[in-house]
Amino acid sequence: MKNILIAGAGKSSTSLIQYMLQHSEAQQWKVTVMDAHLEAIEEKIQHHPNGTAVAVDIHNEAERKQLVAEADIVLSVMPPHLHYLLALDCLEAGKHLITSSYVSEDIKALDGRASEQQLLFMCEMGCDPGIDHMSTAKIFDHIHEQGGEILSFKSCCGGLVAPESDTNKWHYKISWNPHNVVTAAQAGAIWYEDNKVIQRDYKDIFKYPGAFHIDGLEDLAYYPNRDSLTYKEIFNVPGISTFVRATLRHKDFMHGWQKLVDLNLTNEHDSHDAGSLTYRSWIAAVNQIASDELEQVLAEQYGFDDLAFELFRELGLLDNTPVSTAQEYLSSAVILQRVIEKAWKLEETDKDMIVMQHLVTYTLKEETIEHESSLIVKGENRLQSAMAKTVGLPMAILAHKILDGTIDTSAIHGVQIPIRKEIYSVVLPLLAAENIKFIDKEKALI
Repeated sequence: MKNILIAGAGKSSTSLIQYMLQHSEAQQWKVTVMDAHLEAIEEKIQHHPNGTAVAVDIHNEAERKQLVAEADIVLSVMPPHLHYLLALDCLEAGKHLITSSYVSEDIKALDGRASEQQLLFMCEMGCDPGIDHMSTAKIFDHIHEQGGEILSFKSCCGGLVAPESDTNKWHYKISWNPHNVVTAAQAGAIWYEDNKVIQRDYKDIFKYPGAFHIDGLEDLAYYPNRDSLTYKEIFNVPGISTFVRATLRHKDFMHGWQKLVDLNLTNEHDSHDAGSLTYRSWIAAVNQIASDELEQVLAEQYGFDDLAFELFRELGLLDNTPVSTAQEYLSSAVILQRVIEKAWKLEETDKDMIVMQHLVTYTLKEETIEHESSLIVKGENRLQSAMAKTVGLPMAILAHKILDGTIDTSAIHGVQIPIRKEIYSVVLPLLAAENIKFIDKEKALI
């Protein structure tokens, strides 16, 4: 039997683990899942005869190395900074590695060593990044094969709450790592628009939401995401006038989150005696405001309107509720994370939703055409979430097709992201069979 090692049993791992277990009988696989929390693994494995739960701290080098050495392939859904430990182990043991996270500088530096061993280290193999890369590459390649020239590209994706489970004023519930929700966009963004490089700092990211439309959904908006310029080069579209990758949220979320940023409530580097604070006094202390003047100052100096006050009150941020009953020092980011984990909890029967859309304008035979490619995936419940499905299944399918020889790792190896035809031509049709399917339409522009 071939042994598959899955590192991580968090929110995004459910579909990955279940896919591997569902195919384990026919493919003769043993599926080993490692995580620090045994109960999280057992919830996903559900006593499957081909599943093995291993509770281990990933920093335990001896145990980690042994698990990697015993595997035929390693799939990591651990926090991004921990992939490097597994990557080093994979080099030592001669194993392929698949992750859903952005390529880090540490991982990129391993490209030569991985290539020498004909090992595939496939990063960015989740939803965004992942499915977005594959679907974009498919569109771009098709246009180029016809002799077309790409003029502009805008890609938006968001992990959202489905309308039927939308029960709060922020129109958001947490389906992925809550720490990442709090720290999203802190690096700012840089992109290319109308032949100009545009850069925006974190303090202004949510201030200028872009308009977004997709059939059947209303009031969504986007903010530019990370470094689009790198992908402009990766996709080799030198003559393009606009290249933007962006994240979707409800417009009201954008409005409220900008106020959190303005008030420095997402700061990871400050420290507060949480046991001595209420939420109200925390905000006042961070911004050197007298607590009894808080609403007045928020309105006059921070531009709070009725909606902003409603959003803050719904989270209890203006209340005199204690931040903590323990004596502990916490950053503002951790305080806020604890608040939203309670307020935006995805309940057992709640459904989340992934929305993705690419807008590509190109010319072909003297005609200008707009290509719209849209994807909407809804979760079934908290465990069977759309986030888990769209993050986990691309990884699972790629691993499957490496193990059965469909994808030849002697021809594609080293540190990669999924933009090559050998990858997307195999994975996208199998994702479509799992109801992760794009709807494409085109129209001529006058």
